[in-house]
Amino acid sequence: MGMKAKIALGAVVGIAVIGAVSANAGDGDGDTGSGSRTSAGAGEKPGDAKTDGDAKADGASDAKPAEDKAVEKASQAEQFKTFVRKNGSANEQDAVSHVTKVQGADEQNDILDAADVYTDFTGGIMGEGTGPAKLIASAFADWKDSENGLVTIYDADGELLGNGQF
Repeated sequence: MGMKAKIALGAVVGIAVIGAVSANAGDGDGDTGSGSRTSAGAGEKPGDAKTDGDAKADGASDAKPAEDKAVEKASQAEQFKTFVRKNGSANEQDAVSHVTKVQGADEQNDILDAADVYTDFTGGIMGEGTGPAKLIASAFADWKDSENGLVTIYDADGELLGNGQF
């Protein structure tokens, strides 16, 4: 009976700790409660609308950050292709043009980073994509840097083409 009571007490304490941690997870800067927000016009007085000149000045200064935001919102494959178009050799650019999808490139912790790159090559490890897979892995290593990263290149059927460290 004593052992069952200890297990039950441990389970209750564990549930209480998990509940306390998840309740506190919402506290902080990311609070989305409507009580802490003000309306968009709350700080403005009536009649203090921006002039058209102010709007044009704001729009002109946001041109470059808008371009950066567009790159950030692009898929990982598009970000990778854009990087290689700007920085890669002609052979790397040709190889990366076959990339269809990139997964895991944005989640890095330098402990064990793994990224997957999918291509439109066929034939697996004995097919036409084995050579370009090494170029893709090399270009990926130029794009992303990790203490302990592994990029794996796959063909259109999900078969392994190659891998490399990044």
